[in-house]
Amino acid sequence: MKRFFFYFILLVTLLPIGVSAEAFQFRFEDSKGKVHRLSDYKGQWVLVNFWATWCPPCLEEIPDLVALYKERQDIMVIGIAMDYEDKETVMEYAQALSIPYPVVLGSREIASQLDELSMLPSTYLFDPDGKPAARKVGLLTREDIEAFIRQY
Repeated sequence: MKRFFFYFILLVTLLPIGVSAEAFQFRFEDSKGKVHRLSDYKGQWVLVNFWATWCPPCLEEIPDLVALYKERQDIMVIGIAMDYEDKETVMEYAQALSIPYPVVLGSREIASQLDELSMLPSTYLFDPDGKPAARKVGLLTREDIEAFIRQY
């Protein structure tokens, strides 16, 4: 029984390290063919936002993400559109919404690099060391993001 508790405590202790290390290896190719890695943005906050063109709350939060990206040099925003097969529609939306940050056509493989994606929108915030700082499922506001960063 003592051995079980020892291994259980060891597993629980190491689990956050494994998640952080995997997240730090997160990589994707954007719509312009540039490969991005979370590790490329060490020293900056990184916000990874999973969204879709057919998701009203996703579209509602994009103006706040655009403003945040434009106004804060210490935050990198990455948009991952989960419209698996419709790159043209995604790029049309990105252009219509004036999204200046990298946008990529998502896939289950991309989403699984961070976690199981259960709902859209879903947003992950990583601190300047590349460690997971926050996760939000559902509509995100700029105030939410600023509050997460202030808490840190």
